[in-house]
Amino acid sequence: MSERSALTRLTGNGNGECGEKDCPNVYRDETDGGIVVQGDQCAAFQPPAGEALVKIPEDVLREAVRALGW
Repeated sequence: MSERSALTRLTGNGNGECGEKDCPNVYRDETDGGIVVQGDQCAAFQPPAGEALVKIPEDVLREAVRALGW
C-alpha cells in the first residue's frame, strides 16, 4: 500500500460540492501509476479479501478523467 504522500490528487481542488475538503476524490499513485478512489463505503456485495467497494459521484469521476487528459 502506498503512502498518502505518493498520491497526486486529481479531483476536489476547489470545484464541486466538497471543494478542497477530504471527501470523495480520485488520486493517481505515483509509485505505480494506479488510480486510488476515495468514497462512501458501499455494501452491494462482499468483495474479495483485501478489496473494498466505494461509491463516488459521477462528477468526481468526470473531473478525474479531465485531469488525466483521457
